[in-house]
Amino acid sequence: MAKLARKLRLHDYFALAFGTMIGTGWLVLMDDWLGRGGPLGAALGFALGGLLLLPIGYVYGQWVRRLPDAAGEAAYAAQVFPAGVSYFTGWTMLLAYFIVCPWEAVAVGKIAAYIFPWLDRIELYRVAGQPVFLARLLLGAALTVFLGVLNYRGIRLSANFQKAMTTTVLLLFVVIAALSASHGHASNLRPAFSATPLISVLLTLQIVPYFMTGFESAPKYAEEARAGFSGSRYLIAIGMALGVGAFFYALAVLAVAYIAPWRALLGHRFATAIAFEGALKSHWPAELILMMGLFGLFQCFNGNFAAAARLLFAFARRGTAPARFAAIHEQFLTPSSAVVAVTLATLAGLALGDALLVPVTEVGSLASATGWLMASTSFFLVEKRGRARAVTAVAALVSLLLIAMKLVPLFPGHFTWTEWLALLVWLALGTGLRRKPAAGHAPTGAVLDSR
Repeated sequence: MAKLARKLRLHDYFALAFGTMIGTGWLVLMDDWLGRGGPLGAALGFALGGLLLLPIGYVYGQWVRRLPDAAGEAAYAAQVFPAGVSYFTGWTMLLAYFIVCPWEAVAVGKIAAYIFPWLDRIELYRVAGQPVFLARLLLGAALTVFLGVLNYRGIRLSANFQKAMTTTVLLLFVVIAALSASHGHASNLRPAFSATPLISVLLTLQIVPYFMTGFESAPKYAEEARAGFSGSRYLIAIGMALGVGAFFYALAVLAVAYIAPWRALLGHRFATAIAFEGALKSHWPAELILMMGLFGLFQCFNGNFAAAARLLFAFARRGTAPARFAAIHEQFLTPSSAVVAVTLATLAGLALGDALLVPVTEVGSLASATGWLMASTSFFLVEKRGRARAVTAVAALVSLLLIAMKLVPLFPGHFTWTEWLALLVWLALGTGLRRKPAAGHAPTGAVLDSR
């Protein structure tokens, strides 16, 4: 029986995890972030979010050492919860990864049209009042197919592409941070918060799960680790991705607000590029930032694409999704059918444009936090060591708090009816696609005793 290729090293895991987190949010949604928290509130929100997620990262690092299964959260929950709970845990987490794919396919057209306005000349149709342009659609489709072929032909190709994109993004980010430090002024940061400090930080903290989702993607590739790969290195890769990711987001907010008065940026798309272009009175900084945004888009798209395909593959292998998605290519040793399925589903989402995707992406934060909660709760129930259980309890409480901030009306920015509808539609879709495992079917891994 064919198995997935074992090719990945530590730097591959870091690039896949970090790249899955860092896309184009810092470019296309900076005005929203500043409007939520102000420069200091937003920066503190991301920094605090990164710290709060460290215990969750610890849980995933421990889980993957014991149970290296591409099903991730579904496999962990299956150790202590009924099959239905396990399935919907994984299905909810699949949303967090998959929805990024059509969103990034749409975003590449947005960024390209900012550089080349002629891309918006031919309007095909409208969805919820938002236009869908031919050139943008073709560009998003081309990128989707490219990543589909890349992932179809091998994890080594996908990981090398990811490392190249991650390295480029980080190098360009150093240049942008240096430009801000040399041309900005502290007075631009005032006022430091958009509202009271607590509300400002909380409003930002609500979106942290969506933008930080990705550090926990490393276990989805656990079955593709190079022979001799130490289990402790998963935790190192996860910790590095969390730390660098939180620092990236926090510093990006401060860099933009430091170089231009942040309130003047509210309501502007591509506020990051606008801020640098206005401060340096030249268009080349904006082009540099947009180029960095494209590289970030490529790495985020690829990372979420690969993770979504492996979750779908693992579902089929466990017998809870159609068996055809469990196929492994004999030559490339990739989950080829799952890759094709994610490619086609992304193309379908791309055709809808961005109007209908917004409510679903808001659900992404809840989906991620739900997966984190189930992973933490499951590990707490199987762990025997007191200190590890204490850290795991903190991870579960953090996850529960992040869920509450989206569902409880007492918190500002809680779910609207459109977001509830998007969540219900996704769960209904999962119910329709679910298959009952064949008798005697068991997970691929088994939990090791921690004592």
